Amino acid sequence: MTTRASEVPANAAPTRAASATGEPAGQSASDVDTPKLSGVDKELADKKKLAEAAIAAKTKAEEERVAKARVENCDHAKSNRAVMDSGVRVSQTDAKGERIVMDDAARTAELKRIQTAVATNCR
Repeated sequence: MTTRASEVPANAAPTRAASATGEPAGQSASDVDTPKLSGVDKELADKKKLAEAAIAAKTKAEEERVAKARVENCDHAKSNRAVMDSGVRVSQTDAKGERIVMDDAARTAELKRIQTAVATNCR
């Protein structure tokens, strides 16, 4: 039994076609036409640098905001501590809007809270 050229097995046809066009076997025309990426895409690298710079700027701005708030809190705490240490009578307003003079227990508790604020914010 002889095979004619038109009776080529189905799995042999792509190999012959590929070799006839000069393409390596196993690659399609779309694989050959696709450009190969070499190195780093400049536009992508620029976008990445811009994104990193934006993140760094945002982080720096947040750190500056926190530092500024810490300085302000430190100043307020020191001022409050000076008032408490001076021995003057200090009054507070309750929920009803009435004025209440601090007793020794309330003064001690407030001084402890102020000392914690100074220790936290005044580094």
